[in-house]
Amino acid sequence: MDVLIDLDGTLVDPKPGLIGSVQYALDRLGFPVPPADALLWLIGPPFRVSFPKLLGTPELTELAIAHYRECYLGGAMYDAIVYDGVPAALDALRAAGCRLFVATSKPHAYARPILERFDLARSFAGIHGPELDGTNDHKGDLIAHIIAREGVAPERAVMVGDREFDVAAAARNAIPTVGVTWGYGTAGELINAGACALCPAPAGLASMVLGLRDRAGRNGSQQPPVQLSHGGAIGNSAMCGKC
Repeated sequence: MDVLIDLDGTLVDPKPGLIGSVQYALDRLGFPVPPADALLWLIGPPFRVSFPKLLGTPELTELAIAHYRECYLGGAMYDAIVYDGVPAALDALRAAGCRLFVATSKPHAYARPILERFDLARSFAGIHGPELDGTNDHKGDLIAHIIAREGVAPERAVMVGDREFDVAAAARNAIPTVGVTWGYGTAGELINAGACALCPAPAGLASMVLGLRDRAGRNGSQQPPVQLSHGGAIGNSAMCGKC
């Protein structure tokens, strides 16, 4: 089984460095600088989508990104925290024979050194993100690129991410998504986007993903629906019939 995993909000909490760099860019542009908590919606989508919304115009997008990168590449990119339980979850998935790939909206030129700094890069067969010029900025395009580049079979793959953008991009490529609720997306956001399962903590991620693999193996393409549970849990998670 191939597992595509988001970076920000899934493997690491990037808030201090990422949001701090956005605030730096706003200040350089002469814009008011909101508090960090008012900017959390920027974690997830590519900046060429979010900066025009933040600035109220697309005309300053590339300049904003340039200022952002000044701060981010100056060291803020490493101002992040690995979520508790993530390394163990990755180890468990690899031990079970899964191939792991990073699929992030962050340029791969940044993602790789971040993962290396936190000793996570060794867990992945490939680390994929957009090019600095915006190629594969749309996560659907990025996942299509990963499928072609790595020989991923969508029917034997799963996406893991914390935002609706992850779910939609994977669905565009016929890959189901396990939504994680320890990041920056809400359970409601993930359910409404079509996530097939919700995982509340990294400790339950490997068993959830492997459970999906085992269900697929038992039932082939005709899988019986399992209703989403809000009160109870299935393996410390909630699952619905889209998986």
